[in-house]
Amino acid sequence: MKVLNIVVSGFCLVLLGCAENDGKSQANSAKPAAASAFILAFEPADAVAVGVARENAENDQSIAVVGRIGGSEKPFVDGIAAFTIVDLKVQYCADEEGCPTPWDYCCHQDEVKTNIATVKIIDESGKLVSGDARELLGVKELSEVVVQGTAKRDAQGNLSLAASKVFVRAGK
Repeated sequence: MKVLNIVVSGFCLVLLGCAENDGKSQANSAKPAAASAFILAFEPADAVAVGVARENAENDQSIAVVGRIGGSEKPFVDGIAAFTIVDLKVQYCADEEGCPTPWDYCCHQDEVKTNIATVKIIDESGKLVSGDARELLGVKELSEVVVQGTAKRDAQGNLSLAASKVFVRAGK
C-alpha cells in the first residue's frame, strides 16, 4: 500500500492506494538514483529526428535528437553507457512477421543505414560513462528517447551523440 501525504494551505491530505505488480519487468518505472544526473524531467521541444540530424547536424553542434533504441540485434554496448537509435519513421519488424528481435529492423535494413546514430552517455567532465545504459536510464530495446548533447561526425559522415541528458518517453 502506498501512502501519500500532501499539505495544502495548512491542511493535510492523506491518500491511500494499492499498486498491482504482475511480476513483469518494468524498464521505465523505477530508474536508479544514479541515473537522475542523466535523465531529463521534460522532453526538449526542439528535438529533431535521427534522419534529419544525420543530414544537417554539424560536428560539435549542440542538438536534441529523437529516436528509438535499436538498429541491430544488440544495440547496447557492453561495459559503457552507449547504444544506437533509429529514426521513428523507420518501421521495426512486427511480431506477426515472426521476428524474434524486432529492434534489429531486419525487415527494413536499407532504411536504417541513413537513419541511425550512436549515443554515448558522458558525465559532466565529458568522459564516457561506464556501466549499462539499460540500468542507468531505465530503457530497453525499442524505447523511445530524446537525447540532448553534442553531434560528432567521423570521417565517413556517421553521426554519434555525446549525450549529457536523455528523456525517456513513457510507455515505450
